[in-house]
Amino acid sequence: MPNHFNDLLPTRRLRAAAPPQPMEGFGSVQIDDARLAEVVSPTARLTALYQGTVHAEGPAWQGSRGRLVWSDVPNRRLLGWYPDGHVEVLIDGTWFMNGNAVQADGTLVHCEHGRRCISRGGDYDNPPEPMVTHYHGKRLNSPNDLAVAPDGAIWFTDPMFGILMPNQGALAEPELDHCSVYRFAPQSGDLRRMADFEQPNGIAFSDDGATLYVSDTSLSLGDVPGQRAGAKHEIVAFDVAQDGALSNRRFFCHTDHGAPDGFAVDRRGWVWTSASDGIHIWSSDRVKLGYIPTPTAVANCTFGGEDGRRLFITAKEFLFAIDLLG
Repeated sequence: MPNHFNDLLPTRRLRAAAPPQPMEGFGSVQIDDARLAEVVSPTARLTALYQGTVHAEGPAWQGSRGRLVWSDVPNRRLLGWYPDGHVEVLIDGTWFMNGNAVQADGTLVHCEHGRRCISRGGDYDNPPEPMVTHYHGKRLNSPNDLAVAPDGAIWFTDPMFGILMPNQGALAEPELDHCSVYRFAPQSGDLRRMADFEQPNGIAFSDDGATLYVSDTSLSLGDVPGQRAGAKHEIVAFDVAQDGALSNRRFFCHTDHGAPDGFAVDRRGWVWTSASDGIHIWSSDRVKLGYIPTPTAVANCTFGGEDGRRLFITAKEFLFAIDLLG
């Protein structure tokens, strides 16, 4: 008797190859400093590359595969967008993946709320392998975002959102009495607790690795039933020594609307941060350069494309993009 099981499996394709769709009603990029006009045109158009996620997060440009990877957290999917416009499921049934990053060899690393770990690799047929699960014998809270430093170390944030929100993970009592940023060295397996926060969220390095930025979004706890909002909706900066040690902790910026969830740092040292009303751009010397409005709250963003001059933006049901001048 023939086996028709494979005939019942769903296709991985979510969007056919097609051009991006311009966003109707998009006004213009707000230029507050002339320097920004040299990087993004005031008449640049915001386009939708995909619409259909529940909560889009964790965009990462995987240059070795020529694609943009991002998470649909509540739908438990890792998705891939390709330059011809098609979108496919890369991993179905994730353990509530959120943040993603790319190692120097092109391998993906992930934050998982469900398994409360940092994992590596994985594809449609093979689950990713956990790398970091515990700190001093206690389970992590719910790793949220991560960044690969120039020396190959994986830095990640570990807030509690994934164990407080059933649509982001699963309810659980924390085993740790702190929410922290960690540094993990894959070659040695060394895991170090680097700094504590109320609810650390986004994380990124300057291009030279000398500055680390981390957002604290405890304010957003007010959106979680039964939780009290914290006061933090800010990004802080640290100096990073060659051995990874942090110093000179300082306030960098905050958002007037919502909280700075995920963000990206460009080669100039500018910080492009998410907020509930779009992307806000700050220079490394803390000057507000401008703003890209979006029709829905932004969770994260990253740079990519063949020339690195496209800003990809994850915002609830959308994957947006806007092309830059340089």
